[in-house]
Amino acid sequence: MTDALKRLSEEGVAIWLDDLSRKRITTGDLAELIDQQHVVGVTTNPSIFQKAISGGDGYEQQLADLAARGVTVEEAVRMITTADVRDAADVLRPVFDATGGKDGRVSIEVDPRLAHNTKATVAEAKQLAWLVDRPNTFIKIPATRAGLPAITEVIAKGISVNVTLIFSLERYREVMDAYLAGLEKAKAAGLDLDKIHSVASFFVSRVDTEIDKRLDALGTEDAKAARGKAALANARLAYQAYEEVIGGDRWSVLDRAGANVQRPLWASTGVKDPAYKDTLYVEDLVAPNTVNTMPEATLEATGDHGTVSGNTIAGTYEQARAELDAVEKLGIGYDEIVQLLEDEGVEKFEASWNDLLKSTEAELKRLSPSEG
Repeated sequence: MTDALKRLSEEGVAIWLDDLSRKRITTGDLAELIDQQHVVGVTTNPSIFQKAISGGDGYEQQLADLAARGVTVEEAVRMITTADVRDAADVLRPVFDATGGKDGRVSIEVDPRLAHNTKATVAEAKQLAWLVDRPNTFIKIPATRAGLPAITEVIAKGISVNVTLIFSLERYREVMDAYLAGLEKAKAAGLDLDKIHSVASFFVSRVDTEIDKRLDALGTEDAKAARGKAALANARLAYQAYEEVIGGDRWSVLDRAGANVQRPLWASTGVKDPAYKDTLYVEDLVAPNTVNTMPEATLEATGDHGTVSGNTIAGTYEQARAELDAVEKLGIGYDEIVQLLEDEGVEKFEASWNDLLKSTEAELKRLSPSEG
């Protein structure tokens, strides 16, 4: 093992695990990752729950109890997922206390089918916060057009939010604006801003996957030279936008009132292309006050052979802008790509949620008393 994970933490990067299952909690695996691998948070999404619950390990008794009660499949899924998040939050509570609420958090997502419905998203966020009932929970809200006003309203109610599925720089600025607006409303309502936290999940690897596919189709030398650069460039420019916002007057007013910055979180940091180093989206996105949420394979790779050599974002903005411009000059439209990725992200989570509902329904039928 290298000391890369320790170095990463020392550079101001919070290491979160992008995975959760009941088995991971009950076997002590999560506690071990916290103790030995510098993990200080957990993120979940519909795909992660679909995989965990379909695997079935540790869910049989709760499913049998839910079947005996004859609950709907929707209620069953929410009871199961919130139980996992609550238990994981309890495991992470010492980290939460030690960091003053900054880390030690577990994220749970609103129903992805509500991604384009502001009012329903706000209602779902309130319900999830009530169901989990742990101060170290983040409610995940997608950064869709309808998600933006929902972020403001949920933050204004004092509920901490993980904004997910951010791909574009313009949308990221809108997300930061929505967070500040929520804090301003919370301040006006007399809420304690120190208790409200947020992260903004900026997706990384999917940008390279989509753009590289188009570069490969072009096949020119210029196209080959541009491969594998867009995702890092996009994320680095997002950090530049973050620095601009926290350096502004609007933030300074909130800062003086005790508000917490909305940290950029690098999501989708598992490398999809075997041609790239498997720690690429960790090593090249090191900067203070960030979060990197890693699949277990990426966490292990970083711990095994990662190299952390200080801040790898500072001083890169000009180069990053040039790299995105180079892609545009080849006829690959940035705006079209990021909108496509947002749309696909919502669709993928919705498909995973529907799969989760179907597999849970099958289990409830199998275990229901009327079936024997």
